[in-house]
Amino acid sequence: MKKYAICCNYNIDQSEKLTESLIKELTLYNVDYKVIDVNSPEAGYDFVFVVGGDGTILKTARFYSKYKTPIFGINLGHLGFLSQASNTNLKKAVQEIIEGNYSIEKRMMLQSDRYLALNDFVVKGETTSRAINFSLEINNKFVCEYFADGIIVSTPTGSTAYSMAAGGPVLVPDIEAITITPICPHTFSARPIVVSSNSKIKIIANPSYKYKISADGQEVFTLNKEFIINKSEMYANLALLKDNDFFSILKSKLNWGFSPYKNK
Repeated sequence: MKKYAICCNYNIDQSEKLTESLIKELTLYNVDYKVIDVNSPEAGYDFVFVVGGDGTILKTARFYSKYKTPIFGINLGHLGFLSQASNTNLKKAVQEIIEGNYSIEKRMMLQSDRYLALNDFVVKGETTSRAINFSLEINNKFVCEYFADGIIVSTPTGSTAYSMAAGGPVLVPDIEAITITPICPHTFSARPIVVSSNSKIKIIANPSYKYKISADGQEVFTLNKEFIINKSEMYANLALLKDNDFFSILKSKLNWGFSPYKNK
């Protein structure tokens, strides 16, 4: 018998209520489950339901990537781009999961030292109101120098997050590539670039500035001299319902692909 976990973010309104609804559905199938807090995750499960927003899913995905455990997001946040279900279709979603009518999509992650990111690493100045100067190397070759508010190094999963908002390209999740997007660069020549996932990306600090780095916008640390990012050996394992695909999610969550003249 499979062991299921319900990873709940109790800091989000209605999370306990939705978790109770999920428990009620799982009880109908007489499965083995346990409710755990997103801030105290545990190993040893075959499948994990995640109750929360995209931030909750990112945090859970990073933890369970080392165990190759599939996770399934049930949205309680604003956008819920990484979620596959909500309160409105919970009953049907649980039935599909229990009956095995889902696929597992392996999502590439980035790593720097002990830090993992499913979406992105973001480098900014310690003082957010001030632009910073830094250099970029790829595979030990100098690429360019930036004067900008920061830079985003993202996975294909993260290409629809902060990177997209900063003008970066959207990548489909099964492409193994890395997007490098400057944030508000003070020049017209600094454009986003896409490089191979096998690239070694190095961001070199200018001693005149102080920097901070965030992994998925959650773990924050400082940059001293240089910051190296590589593709991680671990993957996030996202469970996807079979009637959902990347382009349908783009349309439903971001209104992508709709003509502005459609209703004129």
